[in-house]
Amino acid sequence: MKYKIASVIALLMLCLNHLPLAAEPTSFRQAKVIAQAIYAPQSNSFYCDCPIKWQGKKGLPDLAACDYSVRKNANRANRIEWEHVMPAHHFGHQRQCWQEGGRKNCIKTDAVFKKMEADLYNLKPAIGEVNGDRSNYQFAVLPSTTPQHGACPIKVDFKQRSVEPAPAIRGDIARIYFYMADKYNLKLSRQQQQLFLAWHRQDPADQEEQTLNQQISKEMGHDNPFVSGIREWHLGYRPQGYGLNISAD
Repeated sequence: MKYKIASVIALLMLCLNHLPLAAEPTSFRQAKVIAQAIYAPQSNSFYCDCPIKWQGKKGLPDLAACDYSVRKNANRANRIEWEHVMPAHHFGHQRQCWQEGGRKNCIKTDAVFKKMEADLYNLKPAIGEVNGDRSNYQFAVLPSTTPQHGACPIKVDFKQRSVEPAPAIRGDIARIYFYMADKYNLKLSRQQQQLFLAWHRQDPADQEEQTLNQQISKEMGHDNPFVSGIREWHLGYRPQGYGLNISAD
């Protein structure tokens, strides 16, 4: 009997070894399609927690349900866009392609940039106006700034080019930054690291974030180790840069 069981196990292992491995999306366009499939069943917008209704490829935020007030751009306020939590400017300007022609040049010439731009862990569904207002501003704590989008708790200081997110998602943001910096060998200032370490401690990964981490890992072929707890960031952490190897994709 034990030999039959061993044979069955060996056969299962052989089959598993021949299953196709998950492949990371290779373009931002492809990533948005996959991201919608992940978030569409039950999702709210990232910064404002507004319910989203999906009509084909279009995401429509229910602004009334979350008491959102349009600040300036009604068209973008009434649609969902895919936000890079770590802005493309942050990870892009550390690439030579950005210095030679900005984002468009990176998309045309740099496979690593395209991989970063399409990384599912760094994409969140956000109200378009908030995505635009956030721009590529850095995250910060803004005690003297008041929210400008109704009940949406995000704060934007346009003069200081800084954004304060709601406490409930600060840890999520920190772990995304740790992940991106670690995977692609990106620089985080000491001030950024200190802020994100504090947010990581104050807002640990909950079950919803853990479940999302597992869902995205099925598409990416790996998890965010700062969510699962496999790795811990600390001041002086040396990024591994494992995402720079594109030959394995």
